[in-house]
Amino acid sequence: MIDDAGPDVASGRPRAVVVREFAASELFERTFREGMELVEEVAAYLDGDGRRESKLLSRAAALAYASESMSLTTRLMQMASWLLVQRAVREGDMTADAACDARYRLASLRLRTEPTHPDLPIALIEHVVSAERLYERALHLDRRMYVDVEAEAPVNPVLSQMERLAAAFRN
Repeated sequence: MIDDAGPDVASGRPRAVVVREFAASELFERTFREGMELVEEVAAYLDGDGRRESKLLSRAAALAYASESMSLTTRLMQMASWLLVQRAVREGDMTADAACDARYRLASLRLRTEPTHPDLPIALIEHVVSAERLYERALHLDRRMYVDVEAEAPVNPVLSQMERLAAAFRN
């Protein structure tokens, strides 16, 4: 668990304050609304048109459809869970410190850039793309709130080499 008193490197404020401020923000409200609407939209698609469309696919395309829809559902449920944790902080049902626990964090998942089969329904592909965009946005917010900026900062290879040279000549 991340220490509540530990500062957010980017702002110098206690991490719990950053988490509470985000949970109370308009940005969170919009992200929450968009995420939950997407969950409902995808569920309706998979139970309705998607089910009908999948029955018309070849065996290989139907397997790809099943795989894509499972990945999509998993991604959306992870994101919905994260959003619900943030809402619990907002409503006072969970402390910001508890929300910092690693089990409530989003996982960095490798995103696919192309469909796994060329015959997949366009609606499924559109939902996958929408979910990946929203997940990436939520992941970015998660990392901004819960991961030290220093840990994510890229190493400048030139400065790194110059520091090594300077250290070698000091000895």
